[in-house]
Formats: sequence, C-alpha cells, structure tokens
Amino acid sequence: MNVAQTKRTEGQQLWKIAPEQLDPSIVQKLPLEFLKKQCAIPIVLEGGRTAIALADLLNVEAYDAIVSILGQPCPRVRCPAPEIESAISQCYYHASEQEKQSGADERAATSEANAAATTSVQTHAEDLLNIASKAPAIKLVNKILFEAVHSRASDIHIEPYETEVTVRFRVDGVLHNVLGLPKHQASSLLSRLKIMANLNIAEHRLPQDGQSRVRIGDELVDIRVSVIPTAGGERVVLRLLDKGRGQLGLQDIGFGPQTLSTFRDLIGVSHGIILLTGPTGSGKTTTLYAALNELNSEERNILTVEDPVEYQLPGIGQMQIKSKINLTFANCLRHILRQDPDVIMIGEIRDRETAEIAIQASLTGHLVLSTLHTNDAPSAVTRLTEMGIEPYLISSSVIGVMAQRLLRVICPECKRPHQPRDLNAVEAELRKLQSGALELYHGAGCEACLNTGYTGRTAIFELLVMDDEIKDLVIQRRGAHIIKQAALAKGMTTLREDGLRRVLAGVTTLEEVYRVTQDSVKSNAGVSERADC
Repeated sequence: MNVAQTKRTEGQQLWKIAPEQLDPSIVQKLPLEFLKKQCAIPIVLEGGRTAIALADLLNVEAYDAIVSILGQPCPRVRCPAPEIESAISQCYYHASEQEKQSGADERAATSEANAAATTSVQTHAEDLLNIASKAPAIKLVNKILFEAVHSRASDIHIEPYETEVTVRFRVDGVLHNVLGLPKHQASSLLSRLKIMANLNIAEHRLPQDGQSRVRIGDELVDIRVSVIPTAGGERVVLRLLDKGRGQLGLQDIGFGPQTLSTFRDLIGVSHGIILLTGPTGSGKTTTLYAALNELNSEERNILTVEDPVEYQLPGIGQMQIKSKINLTFANCLRHILRQDPDVIMIGEIRDRETAEIAIQASLTGHLVLSTLHTNDAPSAVTRLTEMGIEPYLISSSVIGVMAQRLLRVICPECKRPHQPRDLNAVEAELRKLQSGALELYHGAGCEACLNTGYTGRTAIFELLVMDDEIKDLVIQRRGAHIIKQAALAKGMTTLREDGLRRVLAGVTTLEEVYRVTQDSVKSNAGVSERADC
C-alpha cells in the first residue's frame, strides 16, 4: 500500500503513515529515545522499499545515523510530528505484546536484590515503552502498568496471599484477574512501586499513600498509590488517572438532551447548591469537572476543595485537604470564602460543619457544587437532615440534586442483536418507553473487549429540580419516597428509566442496567440474558 498524501504545507508534501507500512522488526533496530528525540521512523513502501519518515527533512544527522544502522540508502518523506510519535508507540507496543511469554520467564527469575539497586526517586514521567536494559523488577512493573493502560484499566490491585501474588485490573468498573506471581517476587515488586511513589520502602507496618507519573508514547498517566498491611503482606492499589478525562465537557459524559439542558440551566444560576449523589466510582467527580470546565472563564473566580485533587484544571484554584495538619473540608472552606469566589466545588460533604458552611456560602451569593453518598436524588434531602441541617435551610439553598451511575457500553466490534428468552418482567416498562418492536443487543465477546462484551462506560442520571412544591415537602420533613413521588409526577426520569432508554437505544444491556441500578426485584430477563451471553 502506498503512503497516502494528505495535504501540502509550504510547498512540501506531508505524508500519512498507514499501519501496514510499520515494520516493528526494522524500527526496533533503533533506540526508542533516539527516534523520539529526532522525530523519525523507518517505514516500508510499496515493493518492500524502506523509507525514512522525518518531521524535519533538513535533519541530516538523524537521517545519516538511521541509514548507517539500517545499512542501505533510503528515500526521505516528511510526516507530521504527532503521527511519527504515534507510529513509534505502535511499533514498540507490538513488541511488548510479543514479549509477553518471555516476560513471564523473566518474572519468575526476579529476586529481591533487583529492587535494592533502584534507590533513586522517580521525579519525571518515564516512558514505559523504553524497557530495554532495565532490571527485571523494573521491567515487571513497567509491563504491568503498560498492560493496564492499554486494557483501559482504572485501577490495578496487587494482592499478596500465602503462596502467590494476584494482579487484577478494574476495567469498566469490574475486576479481572490478569496475572499470578510467585510469592517471592512480592518484595521486589513492592519496593519498586514504593520507589516510584516516593514512599518509605522500610515501612511495612503502616498504610502509606503516594503518587507517581508514567508516559506511554505521547500518553501521560498519573498514578495514585495506596499501600496497606494485610495478613498476606502489603497490598497495593494503583489508581490510574488519564489526564484527558479532566477535560471532558458535559456533552461527552452521556447526558440526554433534556437532562443536559436542565443541568446547564442549574449551573448557570449565580447562587445555590447543586449536589451530585451516588456510590464511589459512579463518575461524580468527572461530572463536576465537566461542569467546572463549562463554567470556567476569565469573569469567574472558581475554587475547589478536594480529597484528593484528581485532575488539575487550568484557570481554577484547587486545594487538597490534609487531615494530618487539620486542613479539613470545613477549614478550607472558611479560608476560600475570603478569596472572593464566584463558584466553589467541594469534593464531598461528609459532616454537619461542612454542610453548614456550604449552605451559608450559597445563601451569600455563591454557586456551590458538591457530592453526597446516597442511592438516589431524593435521599440527599434526608441525608442532609440526618446531619442536623434544618429543613428550611435545605429548601432555601439546594436548587438541584442529581444521582448518577456508570453503565458499561456494548462493544461495537462484537455487537449483535439479542432477544432475551423471557421479557415478561420488564416488557411493560419497555413498552412505556417504546411502542414499536423491541430491538435489543449484547456483546458476544472479542479480543477488543477482553471477551466481556463491553467497551467503555457512559453515565445515566436522575435529576431532581427543587421547585416550590418540592421545597414545601422538604420543610414539612416529608420522607424521600414522598419527595420522589412528587418529582416523578412532574416528569423526573429515574436511574432505572434512563438505563432502560439506553437499552432500547442499543447502548447497553438489561443485565448491565440491573447490575448498576441494583433493582430490588431481579427479573428472569436479566438471568436469561446472562445465560445467552
């Protein structure tokens, strides 16, 4: 296949590299750092001819060095720098895939002395593709991180037991076993992770928290590291934070048109509290960041209090609480209010003191965004009441509550029509949303989705707007179920209903909706769907 011409710039041709023109066996004759620094890569043209793609055709030194190593004259083509960087990463990723089996043998021979040789603290983002000439313990950690990133894992669990160490990845909210290691490798593996996170490698009795950063090609990933002592040894959980997720907009996280419009109206007001509810891992922080990105402008002073700061947002002041020095949510809020903010984001309202300060801030002209841990939107009112907040303060300050969950999305590569054997339990609900033929889908499982049938996640929402009738119910101390009935009468969409709409749209499955919304009555449809999968 010929190199495809895409455009012309300043009289020179810019070329696009096709995947078929990358030969990892040729590329790996050259050092990774050299190729990245010089922004150059050899490619294969039609007929098997080798050419050298350069971001700068005048980079004669790089061209001569590559020709000397390859041992043959080669034509030059000019390519955009990002495309060359992507091609380099793709070639070295292919190499890492081929090394999986041999890497297992290397891991079996790893000793504790390997970690002692790496005593320097990592202060910059290391490219995991550059694993040549590394100690076995370092190569093992790099391979684990590398596979986690390319598997789209959000967390890595390293769990020591009596005779082995289990490595699990959380992909799309579900844990998967990926690797088993002999117990004698635990010490060197743990020491390497502690060194990367700047932790005390001699401390084995107390929990420790740290952070690190790695790079795979042009992809930068922050890592939060948590270490706790257990009966089998020290257990490690690494949270992988893709820097790109902090830049998502509201239109990117799964809002329906009506819910998106209503939520944008809510965050557009000048004062009041907007609460997001849901369990840990339901995407609340991502939604808050998306809202802040939309509000962020030179006319607004936006400050946040978080534990921890997951993504750094340009133009927004972010504070991280530090309980050891009594820098709590409440204490941070007191000082933030002296910074003349327009919008305040509180990572979580955990106690009465924080709730009271947030309410006072909203009543004095600030827009406050925060989260609570409740199962649905109406329960947030009850939760604040249980904290000791007076109902009249809640009705005066809270303008909206939104519950959310994350649903796994059917893999597009193996998406197939699917009809559960028994739809009787949910057919009535589905008919309320769609009167025509019910066309349902599922993922059959393939290599792209790790045979799970799902790739990626989207959010479902339940948005409660605090209008006059709802506020009256709050002042009367009515229960969450009464508030929910009133909201439903006004057209509020529940989490279950929003999930079923995604099922009818072919985005997800009935089984996934039941799993995420934890429906109290398990229908036979969900069971039969699992059997068919």
